[in-house]
Amino acid sequence: MNTLSPQRQDASEIRLIISLSLASMVIFINLYLVQGMLPLIADSFSVTKSHATLLLSVTSFTMAFSLLLFAVLSDRVGRKKPILISLYLLVVLDFCALFITEFNQLILLRMLQGALLASVPAMAMAYFKDELGSNALLKAGAIYIAANSVGGIVGRLLGGGMAQYLDWQQAMALLTAVSLSGTLIVSYLLPKSHFVKPEIELGRWPLKRSDFNGFCHHLADPKLRLIYLVGGLAFMVMVNQFSYIQLHLMDSPFKLGRFEVTLIFLCYLSGTYASYCSAKWVAGLGLKRVFIYSVLALFSGSLLTLFDSLGAIFVGFLISAFGFFLIHSSCNAWVAYRAKEHRAKATALYLCSYYLGAAIGGPYLLPFWLLWGWQGVVLGSVLGLAVLSVVVFKLIQPKSACGPLVMES
Repeated sequence: MNTLSPQRQDASEIRLIISLSLASMVIFINLYLVQGMLPLIADSFSVTKSHATLLLSVTSFTMAFSLLLFAVLSDRVGRKKPILISLYLLVVLDFCALFITEFNQLILLRMLQGALLASVPAMAMAYFKDELGSNALLKAGAIYIAANSVGGIVGRLLGGGMAQYLDWQQAMALLTAVSLSGTLIVSYLLPKSHFVKPEIELGRWPLKRSDFNGFCHHLADPKLRLIYLVGGLAFMVMVNQFSYIQLHLMDSPFKLGRFEVTLIFLCYLSGTYASYCSAKWVAGLGLKRVFIYSVLALFSGSLLTLFDSLGAIFVGFLISAFGFFLIHSSCNAWVAYRAKEHRAKATALYLCSYYLGAAIGGPYLLPFWLLWGWQGVVLGSVLGLAVLSVVVFKLIQPKSACGPLVMES
């Protein structure tokens, strides 16, 4: 039980929000760095740029399933220790990347990294739910999601700068330094968790079959299943569009350089703003309108890029990023509110679907790219968004099997 004075409690809550947000930035810098390094990776490992885009898919794939394991560990051994251990192991793997010489080795290393990258996303919202009051939870979640987007932007721009000015070994040395610095700060700031670990019988393995029952409990909820599907479909389209637009902008007629092309990721700033404001907009407009406006933004942003000018593409991605992060923040908070128990598992299932979407989206859009270029990617995106629209329509029906459209506390 938390017995801190109100002043010390407030300070502890601020440290928790800052430290988990910084930890998420370390995670997402590592996850998305390769998306900004596609030209360097292609040249360093003698593969095509479109082949290099699959690195994000394999990392997202292992990350998706590791989210489930970390959620189980979180409910058995607590939140803080697994987060810190995974961050330090991530630093070790960043250092090992210095010595990678073949693309197959890089694929394997990225799969291992994906397993570690799952720790913070799997536990952060449950950590907030344990430590914060209901009034602070939505704001903390919004700040955390905004930090995710900032980490994604920094990672991609850093990767673009590395691709322009550094070789592979220099780039990985810089990444190791960034990851270690962030991890040391998180270790210092992250407050003690007040999560009460369940008693474990002497001599028994800490994990039991019953620890996985929470997943079945949440998957039995039809509303949660739809929320999971919404997150996965939205991310499948949006994140992989950012991979293929780089290839498009490096070709005729644009011919942008390695670093210039990564400036498209500044469009994530509209998503950062949407994430930060999502709690206020959900409270003011209601979830139904927020979901509708988000889907319309994803459609309109994607179609606008067909005008095929730098201005139209930039504005289109600003609109798409805004719509995506608004829908993602709303889904993330909705899951956290709806889960009455096994909270980490509920969030992990959402993020598992979310990152499986990212993993599937790369191979899904690849044939569209190979056949019709960027216009093909837009076509594949619109088809995916059409499916998303059907799922969202079912989710927001107040008289559906999912129950009334409210976020339960």
